[in-house]
Amino acid sequence: MIRVEFLGPIAREPMEVEARDLAELSRILFEEESIRPWLEKCAVAVNDVMVKDPKLPLKAGDRVSILPPVCGG
Repeated sequence: MIRVEFLGPIAREPMEVEARDLAELSRILFEEESIRPWLEKCAVAVNDVMVKDPKLPLKAGDRVSILPPVCGG
């Protein structure tokens, strides 16, 4: 299982899913109406490393963090 964490204002409890890669995980998350609006805006980290490759393989025990954009000063 892959643990998916939603940070900041997404206000969603972590979930565990089965996914081979980030592309499959994205399809799974897109089905969730409360998450869908965030997906295009957020960065993604796997095990605390920022990633962009949708073909990045995922394995059991991986932790995927969905990181919304932030503003600061």
